[in-house]
Amino acid sequence: MALSALFLIIFLIIHLAVNLTSLFSETLFNEMSHFMGTNPLIQFGMQPILLFGVVFHFVMGFILEWKNKTARNVSYVKYNGGANASWASRNMIVSGMVILAFLIVHFIDFWFPEMNHKYIEMLPEDPNRYFTELQHKFVSPLRTGFYVIAFGLLALHLLHGFQSAFQSVGFNNKYTSAVKSFGKFYSFAIPLGFIIIALYHHFNH
Repeated sequence: MALSALFLIIFLIIHLAVNLTSLFSETLFNEMSHFMGTNPLIQFGMQPILLFGVVFHFVMGFILEWKNKTARNVSYVKYNGGANASWASRNMIVSGMVILAFLIVHFIDFWFPEMNHKYIEMLPEDPNRYFTELQHKFVSPLRTGFYVIAFGLLALHLLHGFQSAFQSVGFNNKYTSAVKSFGKFYSFAIPLGFIIIALYHHFNH
C-alpha cells in the first residue's frame, strides 16, 4: 500500500508539471502532451505500470479497510476517534472513494477518448489538438466544480497518506520532521496546482 502510494506521489508531480505549462504556453503544452502521448516507452511501458499502480492502490485500500473493520470482534463502548487521530486519517476510505469516482470521470474525459482516437478510430495524429481538448473539458461549471472538490479531498487524503507511506516503509530517523513538513506542503501544493489549472481554463476557454 505504501509503495504504491509513493509511486503515485511521484506520478502526480510529473502530471502536474506537464499540465501547468498549459497556463502560460499552448505550444509547449501541446509539444509535451504529444511527446507523452506518442512515445512508445511511455505508452507501452510506463502507462500500463501506472494503471496497475492505481488499481492496486485502491484494491489494497479497500482490503485494509475491511481488515481494520473486522479486526476487533467486540465494538467499543465509546469511541472518540478525534481524540488521537485527524479527520483525514480516520476517513481515508471516504476521501479515497471520492478520488476513485473522480478518476473514473477523469478517465472518461481524457484517457478513453485518447485510446479511441489512437487505437480504435486510428485517426491521424494532430500534435496541436491537446490544448483545445483540455480547455473543452472545463467549459462545464459542474464538471469544473467536481474537479475542484475532488482535488480538495485529494489534499486531505495526501495529508495523512504522504507521511503514513514513509512511516510504513520504515523511514523513521532524524529526517522524519522534514519529511512531515514537506508532506504538508506537498499535500496542499499539488491539489492547489490542479485546482488552479481547472479554474483557469474554465474562465478562459
